[in-house]
Amino acid sequence: MGKREPEEIPDQEHEQLYQRVCAIDVAKDSGKVCVRTPSGTGTERRVSKVWEVEATFNAVSQLGEELVGMRVEKVTVESTSDYWRIWFYVLEAAGLEVQLVNAREVKNAPGRPKTDRLDSIWLAKLTEKGMLRPSFVPPAPVRALRDYTRMRIDLTQERTRYWSRLEKLLEDSLIKLSTVTSKMDTASGRDMIEALISGERGPQRLAGLARGKLKAKHALLVEALTGRFDEHHAELARLLLDQIDALTGQIDKLTTRIEQLISAMPAAATAPVGDPPDQGTGADSGDGGHPTSACDRPGASRTPRPAVERLDDIPGISTLTAQVIIAEVGLDMSRFPTADHLVSWAKLCPRTIQSGSKNGSGKAGKGNPYLKGVLGQAAATAARTDTFLGERYRRIVKRRGKLKALVA
Repeated sequence: MGKREPEEIPDQEHEQLYQRVCAIDVAKDSGKVCVRTPSGTGTERRVSKVWEVEATFNAVSQLGEELVGMRVEKVTVESTSDYWRIWFYVLEAAGLEVQLVNAREVKNAPGRPKTDRLDSIWLAKLTEKGMLRPSFVPPAPVRALRDYTRMRIDLTQERTRYWSRLEKLLEDSLIKLSTVTSKMDTASGRDMIEALISGERGPQRLAGLARGKLKAKHALLVEALTGRFDEHHAELARLLLDQIDALTGQIDKLTTRIEQLISAMPAAATAPVGDPPDQGTGADSGDGGHPTSACDRPGASRTPRPAVERLDDIPGISTLTAQVIIAEVGLDMSRFPTADHLVSWAKLCPRTIQSGSKNGSGKAGKGNPYLKGVLGQAAATAARTDTFLGERYRRIVKRRGKLKALVA
């Protein structure tokens, strides 16, 4: 067997060596700071300086000034709960290059004693040798947008819980409305519940409030609305509906604010036309080929379109889903060299394990729950369409099952 040519693998940007580094082992009320610099004695030896800093704005700001004065090139912050935020945000604002790292990936060294001081020194040593892979932290405008979209998701989930509580209350009153209507929050369902709260108990009159296609189920509605709905059920139902209405108002306010924030982002408002499909800009072409953008089709307008509209062209992705994707991934796709890198970062593909001639796969990992949640909803919606994506889902589901087909 002849000699094979060696493969050249260039270092990534974060893998370069640094002379002056800082690492912070984060706790709730303080952080253990370690700075490693050359000894200054003319030798190649290096010196570690370790001290404790309180996790307050003023203390961290003062630390930032000291690190700038020391000409620190890279700062590593351990991602412990939400306690890392004050260190990352303040030091980043001081003009330092800060990276966030997952503690689970950097501290698994067997036989190493576990103390905060030794942890900070270990992080600093890994930082100066370029052995830490930083976590993705979006810029400040995207972080603000992310806070709004995540709050909207949380409030939407909370509103769903209140609808579930209302359904349980109706079951307690022997009203089986949910067995006839597809959802509790339809206009017809809301009218019937409001009538029950107002004192109406006649099944015929309640069923007469049905709208649209539900009118055809009049007989079923009469049976479902026959029960024992009394005053205490009405009082509790009123409280639940008021909570639902309050949450709906807050969700609408957040949606308006999200639209304002996205429109204020130049990259989102004036997305370039004609990007390659692997950057998430196109809808499905329907012919089994690559997705193409609607504005790239023959006769389509070449006017630059907002990023939300371009994402909305993709089957399964709605305007709300597109807003969440922008908030979680950002608009700077240079962080992800290819679409495969983005999928791997989102933990939507299995981890590759290769040893010799054997190839296997490991667990994908947890990933970003907000991003994975909306992508799962988008995949489920696209699976019901007559597009390439829908055909692919139906082809894979036969041999791999629904969950794996959705992820694929």
